[in-house]
Amino acid sequence: MRHFLLLAAVLPLAAQISYDRIRQSDADPGNWLTYSGNYNAQRYSKLNQINSTNVKRLRPVWVYQIKATDPFEVSPLVADGVMYVAEPGGSVTALDTLTGRPLWKYRHTVAKGVRGCCAQVNRGVAILGDMVYVGTFDAHLIALDIKSGIVRWDAEVGEPKLGHSITAAPLAVKDKIVVGMAGGEYGVRGFLDAYDAKTGKRAWRFWTVPAKGEPGSETWSGDSAKNGSATTWVTGAYDPEQNLVYWGTGNPGPDWNGDSRAGDNLYSDCLVALDADTGKLKWYFQFTPHDVHDWDSTEVPILADTVVRGVKRKVVLFGNRNAFYYVLDRESGKFLAGKPYAKQTWARGLDDSGRPIMLPNTAPTSEGNKTYPDVGGGTNWFSPSYNPQTNLFYVSAHDAGGFFLKGEAEYKPGAQFNGGGLRPIPGEDHIGAIRALDPATGDLKWEFKLHSGSAAGVLSTAGNLLFGSSDEGDFYALDAAAGRPLWHFQAGAGINANPVTYLSGGKQQVAVAAGNSIFVFALDE
Repeated sequence: MRHFLLLAAVLPLAAQISYDRIRQSDADPGNWLTYSGNYNAQRYSKLNQINSTNVKRLRPVWVYQIKATDPFEVSPLVADGVMYVAEPGGSVTALDTLTGRPLWKYRHTVAKGVRGCCAQVNRGVAILGDMVYVGTFDAHLIALDIKSGIVRWDAEVGEPKLGHSITAAPLAVKDKIVVGMAGGEYGVRGFLDAYDAKTGKRAWRFWTVPAKGEPGSETWSGDSAKNGSATTWVTGAYDPEQNLVYWGTGNPGPDWNGDSRAGDNLYSDCLVALDADTGKLKWYFQFTPHDVHDWDSTEVPILADTVVRGVKRKVVLFGNRNAFYYVLDRESGKFLAGKPYAKQTWARGLDDSGRPIMLPNTAPTSEGNKTYPDVGGGTNWFSPSYNPQTNLFYVSAHDAGGFFLKGEAEYKPGAQFNGGGLRPIPGEDHIGAIRALDPATGDLKWEFKLHSGSAAGVLSTAGNLLFGSSDEGDFYALDAAAGRPLWHFQAGAGINANPVTYLSGGKQQVAVAAGNSIFVFALDE
């Protein structure tokens, strides 16, 4: 069931959000127009009203609570004084940023019989022109009128009863809406789609697991590619100059038993660079060939211009779930640098091409093989940040291991297709930290230790601030250059989301989802 509710007759309506406006969002830091703030996905804001000298005056100004118990992992968008919040399953609410007053609400009821591994999460929306776009847990992409929330079109993206679902925020690129899909635990065949923003007609599809006879199919033995997974469940980045979409792909299926899928299993655990107009593959880089540890490479790629090996380059910065940090040339995909940023025991290092040099006896076994990182990885879907002022890459890192178990795996439509599991290490603490890395080398510059591993992203600003969160409910600000704690707020619930910042009535606000609420902060008067 799908319907909308208009809650006010007079609304602070957003202007049309053109592609050019999104492309030039660096010049408009008062809004937050894409999942990561701008196309380069740096999750860095030029706003500095709130800064390291006055952040101690930050106070909550309003709270909006949702009526859902699934994890609230949204990264809101803000355009012209209106915040657009995706809620679990695919509902959307528009809020007045001055007061938190709901302006309209689109309610989505997820169809029955939907398969999904990890709750009905939804991480955000896209906006373009006069529409708001949301993916739903039952695998629809829906366009809503930006002024009212009325459904303008509804496209069926996948087959939810087989395991397809959408949890990632779409990305508006030119005249298209690019959307990834989840469901790797169910042996689906992964893909990335683009839809015409006005009509909802599919413009292209890139299959992340090639069909027999296509380039890369030789990296899958037998018929294993049919259920190869490699899903695309976190939002990517876009380079307008190259006209390339950069998107991470998930692990191959089955997760922990690779016997039936001999080979590197392209394009699983890759970063793919696709032509935005056609979906054609320009280049790829595979982080973990023949992955048997469920180390998806769906982390957010950050695009930056920085000096690497004495040369200023256009690069992609990538903190991978496999516990290695990578620097790639974003024009060619060439590996430039890489090293571990979190504890790992599975590889001796990376060779000159960036391929891992595997250590022996690290694959899952029936008894359980102790390996670092655990299935959660050195980091995960929550966003990193790059600050061009400090020239640092920030990542929420985990140091935790586990016993990887190998089991039988027989594909059955709509059933989980894992081939094993993970057993925690008894008595071992899950260590978490915010780590600031040299973007050119991955060298550690500073770290801020947490009580436990955090499933929340970070945000850096021109005010020399880095905002982060903890599983224990602390939302905090650090000195972005040095990592010193400057401010914190206890939200009363765990935080599993990415913070954003923007202007409301000319004043800077910072927002983050905690528990089942959005908390919004500003400086006290």
